[in-house]
Amino acid sequence: MRSDLVYAAGLQVHNRFLLASAVMRAVRKMHIDATRTEDTINRVFSEVSKSGELVHKLPEVTPPPTIDTLLIVP
Repeated sequence: MRSDLVYAAGLQVHNRFLLASAVMRAVRKMHIDATRTEDTINRVFSEVSKSGELVHKLPEVTPPPTIDTLLIVP
């Protein structure tokens, strides 16, 4: 079942967002048109779960620009 694959992959990658984005990128690169997308996703999850811990730094979060206050004059 895919939930078992997701759980096993989650043990290797502790950040859920990083796991989801890494799996999406890998599926886009590994998918072959003649196969089902579900099979490619399952294969990627099994490969992630077999591999060592994914060491990847998340990008630095930059704060959004400040919004100028609106002056409403009647």
